[in-house]
Amino acid sequence: MKQSKDKLIHRVNRIEGQLRGIKDMINNDAYCIDVITQTSALRGAISALEDKLLEDHLSCCVADQIKKGQSSKIQEEVLKVYKLAKKK
Repeated sequence: MKQSKDKLIHRVNRIEGQLRGIKDMINNDAYCIDVITQTSALRGAISALEDKLLEDHLSCCVADQIKKGQSSKIQEEVLKVYKLAKKK
């Protein structure tokens, strides 16, 4: 679990760096298309982070809930993730 957490933190740090870079680009009047290109890359990085978090949750937390017979909690979480995904 520690290795996974370290990888997630690394991803978040990269995302923070990308966001600071976009802010700098705007402050320095960078070409709009270049800024949009970077915001697109940032969206991709955030999406990849979400995917990894969901993957970890399914392989760890949901597996534990199944073992404990907490099917209603699993159903609630799956519906919540589904609704969040639809908002994108």
